[in-house]
Amino acid sequence: MSGLNLHFLGHASTRVELGGRVVLTDPVLTRWIGPLTRVVPRPDIAAWSGVDLVLLSHLHGDHLHLPSLKLLGRDARIVVPRGAGGWLAKRGFTGVEEISPGETVTDGELRITATEAVHSGHRWGPRLTHGPQSTAIGYLLDAPGERVYFAGDTDLFPGMADLGPVDVALLPVWGWGPNLGPGHLTPERAAEAAGLLRARTAVPVHWGTLAVPGLHRTARMRQLLVEPPRAFAHHVGRAGLATEVLHTRPGADVLLPAPEERG
Repeated sequence: MSGLNLHFLGHASTRVELGGRVVLTDPVLTRWIGPLTRVVPRPDIAAWSGVDLVLLSHLHGDHLHLPSLKLLGRDARIVVPRGAGGWLAKRGFTGVEEISPGETVTDGELRITATEAVHSGHRWGPRLTHGPQSTAIGYLLDAPGERVYFAGDTDLFPGMADLGPVDVALLPVWGWGPNLGPGHLTPERAAEAAGLLRARTAVPVHWGTLAVPGLHRTARMRQLLVEPPRAFAHHVGRAGLATEVLHTRPGADVLLPAPEERG
């Protein structure tokens, strides 16, 4: 028996139905995300209906997006890295809980544990020292018979090997621009992560959704909006990993293998 369903909403946003609960990760649900434009259709309201829990990995505007959070309601239960709760509370959100790596929150049969992440946790980027700051994190979601890892934004870290095996790894494989800064996974390094995690399946995320207006029409960006998940699958195969890559376009349901195939 399996109660796991996944829907890739785009960028790092996923709808995870697990353990009888509905979880959204880093929801970005609008047409514009700050200065970035959405290059795929925005999610339908059904994508965020009935949500029990929202998981935010860090403070960057393409992960903690205030207009999207307002769509969920100011009383939504939101889990954030420790240090970010007060900043959100000042903006009227009443259901905020803070968590640090190794700490756990529960909702019914669903158990959620914060993990390490290697990424800047400052709201405005790694070069600034003023303004809201917290540690970037990822999450392990556990329910009877299923384990899902949501990486947030991160580079490789040795502790990934202690998180597996996982049934599904939601792994970032690019971003929204022509280059990646520090604290991100390239398709090749995401494949290394899949190996460390001993992931049975992996869903490439953080690609093909957001871009700088106008720039997405250049040949370079047109390629980067489609190529990273294919490159990720290539590197997984080249490494001889047993991980099955579930290449899912933004806005689509993830076609999970049967439970016995994942187990």
